[in-house]
Amino acid sequence: MEASIRQYLLIFLGIALTTSLLEGIVLTLMRKNYNWRATAASLFIVVGRRFVEVTPLAFALPGGLWLYEHRLFNFEMNQWWYWALLFLGLEFFYYWYHRSAHRMRWFWASHSVHHSPNEFNFSAAYRLSWTSRLTMALIFFLPLTWIGFLPQAIVAAYAVNLLYQFWIHAEWIPKLGPLEGILNTPSAHRVHHAANLGYLDSNYGGVLMVFDRLFGTYRPEREGVEIRYGFVEPLLSNNPLKILFMPWFALFGDLKKAKSFGEALKYLYKPPGWSPEGAGKTTEQLRARAEM
Repeated sequence: MEASIRQYLLIFLGIALTTSLLEGIVLTLMRKNYNWRATAASLFIVVGRRFVEVTPLAFALPGGLWLYEHRLFNFEMNQWWYWALLFLGLEFFYYWYHRSAHRMRWFWASHSVHHSPNEFNFSAAYRLSWTSRLTMALIFFLPLTWIGFLPQAIVAAYAVNLLYQFWIHAEWIPKLGPLEGILNTPSAHRVHHAANLGYLDSNYGGVLMVFDRLFGTYRPEREGVEIRYGFVEPLLSNNPLKILFMPWFALFGDLKKAKSFGEALKYLYKPPGWSPEGAGKTTEQLRARAEM
């Protein structure tokens, strides 16, 4: 099944790259600002990812096969409700993975690659880290294997979830009326990618906004508020290697200067911007200073 998933992903990647380039051409012809160098960096990253990220499923989803062998329930994969339950379950755990990817620096070191573009367009959708599997981010989905879902099916559903998110990386698609607050729309995802203080750490859902609303992280896009994309402190380089590895070098630098093992652990699991001196740049600290 994993080989079939890779084949379908390659087909979709070709469609995504073609669509992205067409978007860039149209926006350029319309004399809209379009950063072709940033798109070139994203192309380098996504092509390199196909060769670099070949981590086996057993490592990416550690213990998944063992948990599946000791599963609580035996589900029939040929039943429609199997995939419906898997979709909802994966959406729930995706929410917590994605929230942790923003709130725990170990996961942010990989996920930050996706948030590095200062423009919001289709090319940002496929700017994904080379190290996401090595961080074992898929451990968030392990409970699904214990419940009774086949690990390969979980990976397939996860891939579909990410494929859905391609089209929502668009600044030119307007709000979608009654779908806002229910589905992850371009408007909701613009807020997620925003560096505006009022928008930080919000809209984590993959396809649905249900869990964001349930856990208090949903933020609608406000009229008249200009969105700034990228990091709070913008990364101006279009060097793909710098984009990919700068967050890791910064993390290792902080680990090196840690004064104790406990402090080093905090650099790993505390939010990005955390500092042992208490004068860091976490979302909460930035907002507190802005209100002073």
